[in-house]
Amino acid sequence: MKRTIFTTAWVAAAFSLSFGATEAQLPDPGMTIDSRTALVITDPQNDFLSPEGVTWGVVGQSVTENNTVQNLETLLQTAKSVGMEVFVSPHYYYPTDHGWQFEGALEALMHKIGMFDRAGPTDLHGFVGSGADWLARYKPYIEDGETIVTSPHKVFGPEQNDLALQLRKRGIDRVILAGMSGNLCVESHMRELLEMGFEVAVVTDATASAILPGLDGNAAAQTNFRFIANATWTTAEAVEKMGAY
Repeated sequence: MKRTIFTTAWVAAAFSLSFGATEAQLPDPGMTIDSRTALVITDPQNDFLSPEGVTWGVVGQSVTENNTVQNLETLLQTAKSVGMEVFVSPHYYYPTDHGWQFEGALEALMHKIGMFDRAGPTDLHGFVGSGADWLARYKPYIEDGETIVTSPHKVFGPEQNDLALQLRKRGIDRVILAGMSGNLCVESHMRELLEMGFEVAVVTDATASAILPGLDGNAAAQTNFRFIANATWTTAEAVEKMGAY
């Protein structure tokens, strides 16, 4: 019995030391930007990014500290200036979506507060300036007739919209990813795109997440971005790389 305990303790200690060394040397694969690279923005909408948005009370601190609003505009402006294709994956809820019979925690909250609500898939009544509309300062970039706006995602990831199809049809296999919110839609998009064979670089200060008592979505997102993505860049780093492409 003592021998077993000793052996187990020794193995655990050795593993801990080994893992510690590995963790300290976590690889940084990086990602090359070329003509097959696109900028993908999730949910650049008022309900997330405007002080009048329904989530500002929980995301406002993170948005402000990360300078998210300006950083997203900088990415959009840079992509347009270098001729990089831009895709937007929005989040909309229609009246029929409120008939769902079961929801996760955040789904239930989003439906309760009317987040991203629209009159219908073909009805724009009350849309302009609403929480589901683009932040006004992004409209010149998104509504220029060139940005590809996908069908909406409904929970967090792009599994149910046409983002992957639109990317593939345009020969894109590398994605610079940013938007809202970090530990939900951005992380879910990152995970699904990677699973589908895309390379993904996440711009870590061009996103933000909810912060609640005992729950820091931004810290969770930043940890997972580093563990999972091909690359993690600041906006300044992304702009430098985009400008050189």
